[in-house]
Amino acid sequence: MTGPSAGAAGDSGADANTRCGFVALIGAPNVGKSTLVNQMVGSKISIVTPKPQTTRCRVIAIALAGSSQIVFVDTPGIFEPRRRLDRSMVHAAWVGAHDADIIAVLIDAARGIDDDARRILDHLRQDGRKAIGVINKIDAVKRPSLLGLAEALGRESLFSELFMISALTGDGVEDLRRYLADHVPPGPWLYPADQIAEMPQRLLAAEITREQVFLQLSQELPYAATVVTESWQERADGSVRIEQTIVVRRPSQRMIVLGKSGRRIKAIGSAARAELTQAFGRTVHLFLHVKVRENWLEQREHYNIWGLQFDV
Repeated sequence: MTGPSAGAAGDSGADANTRCGFVALIGAPNVGKSTLVNQMVGSKISIVTPKPQTTRCRVIAIALAGSSQIVFVDTPGIFEPRRRLDRSMVHAAWVGAHDADIIAVLIDAARGIDDDARRILDHLRQDGRKAIGVINKIDAVKRPSLLGLAEALGRESLFSELFMISALTGDGVEDLRRYLADHVPPGPWLYPADQIAEMPQRLLAAEITREQVFLQLSQELPYAATVVTESWQERADGSVRIEQTIVVRRPSQRMIVLGKSGRRIKAIGSAARAELTQAFGRTVHLFLHVKVRENWLEQREHYNIWGLQFDV
C-alpha cells in the first residue's frame, strides 16, 4: 500500500543520515492504538471501532519524519485471554513488542492503570524492558486527573519518557513523532518512500468491511464475526471486483447481518465500498455474502490469514 512520499529525497530515502526502526504500540483494548497509527501515517491503515479487541493481527504502518522512517507495529489489545483467538492475539502483541526497537505503552487517560494496564506494566518489568508512556485521550479528562496519572506512571520506573496526547484530535502527536524520529536507530530505510503500510490488499479489504460490520451492528452482533476476501479480480478499466464472505456463528446472526429485505447488508456494502474506493484509489465493485460457520474460531485457516499463531 503506497501513499505520498512526504517530501522524501530519492526512491529509497537511504543516505548516511537516515534513521529507521520499529515502534511497537501496545496497550489494553480500546486505548487508541489504531487511531494513533492512522494519525501518524495520515491515512487509514488500521480499522477503528468502539468495539473492544477490534485489531486481530499485527498491522505494519510506515510514517516519515524528516530523514527518519518510523515503522509502527499496531498490535492487538492486551487483556486476560479466555479462548484460542484471545491467546493468539495477545501472543501477537507481545511478539511485536519483543521485536521492536522502541515500545510505546498507551494508557487511556480516563481508565488509568486498570487491571489490563497493570498486567502490561508487570510484564514489561519482568522482561526488564524500558518503554515510553503515552497517555491518550487527554481531551476526555481534566488536567488534575492527568497530572495524577502521570505521577503514578512515573512511580512505575518503566518509562524513559512520558507523552500526553489525543490521537483523535492530533494534540501532542507531533511531539511524539519528533521523539520517535530522533530515537529510532541510524540506518537505511526498509521501505520505499511512498509506502505507508505492509498488508496484503485482500486482508486490508476484509478488515475495512469488518469495520463496517462492527460499526453498524455493534449492539446486535457478538464479537465473533469475521470477513474473508474470497476473490479479487482486476478489471480492464482499472477497477477491481471483490467478493467477500461475512462469517457468523449462528443462523440468527446471519439474519441480523442481512436485515429485513437485505437492507442491512446493502448498507454495510455501500459504506465498505466507499471506504475501499478511497483506500485503493480506484473504483471497487464489492459483493458480500453471509455464511454460518459455527466453529470458525477453531479453524486454523483464519489464523493463517491474520498471521496469528494457532497453537498458543
